[in-house]
Amino acid sequence: MAERKILKMVRGRETVDGAGVHLVRVLSNRDVEDFDPFLMLDSFDSTDPGDYIAGFPMHPHRGIETITYLISGRIEHEDSLGNKGAIDAGKSQWMTAGSGILHQEMPKPSERMLGFQLWLNLPRTEKMTAPAYFDITPDRMGTAREGNAEIRVISGSFSGVSGVKPPHIPASLYDIRLPRGEKLDIVTPPEETVFVFSIVGQALISGRTVPEKTAVLFGEGDRICVGAPPDSDSRVIFFSGKPLHEPVSWGGPIVMNTREELELAFQELEEGTFIKHP
Repeated sequence: MAERKILKMVRGRETVDGAGVHLVRVLSNRDVEDFDPFLMLDSFDSTDPGDYIAGFPMHPHRGIETITYLISGRIEHEDSLGNKGAIDAGKSQWMTAGSGILHQEMPKPSERMLGFQLWLNLPRTEKMTAPAYFDITPDRMGTAREGNAEIRVISGSFSGVSGVKPPHIPASLYDIRLPRGEKLDIVTPPEETVFVFSIVGQALISGRTVPEKTAVLFGEGDRICVGAPPDSDSRVIFFSGKPLHEPVSWGGPIVMNTREELELAFQELEEGTFIKHP
């Protein structure tokens, strides 16, 4: 097997989004080509409710999927399909915006709000699919152990342990805990884009120390090795997905293939015809 080498490292940048939520933006529109099919990655990590309590009031999405995962904290959500619920610690929500959805995500005060939201692109043929969402509770996630490493499989599979099956494109997400000095080899599909994100603590990858809140993109190959420093634990999120190789036209919460499709989406928002599947 050929080990994938580090192709690119992206350090997260602090920013403010929504109604005043302080977060770390790791991937954005500047990274689209390299990280295809992954579009955006936001990480939130705060012990001050003032950093996030304003939340993300009702807003639109089209052409993407969002995957939200909480290590600690609570986020209540509501959408134009009539769904209401909450994401608690150890849970995930997978939302397909498809042809268009309005939703809101409102964090609640907690000792620590820690997690991430990933935007996953939809292929051209499924941009206008009916919107949907499902919760991924811990009982739907698989847990594997290799040595002293613990791997929670949110989607895809690892060493015969499975999480949920993504509804539209192949994508694997793992939450990996590495005690100090521990290493883990991960076999990866050679045709997929692979990156890891150091969500808590530093990580050791290919002999390099990776700072906290940093995404590491890998080149070609079929395996990677991630580890924790000898003096501290590490927690990393693993992402793998099949690239779409399609044009991207991105405007705020909407991601389509052409400028015309993007302009039409915003026109429909103004005209009140944005929602196609109420």
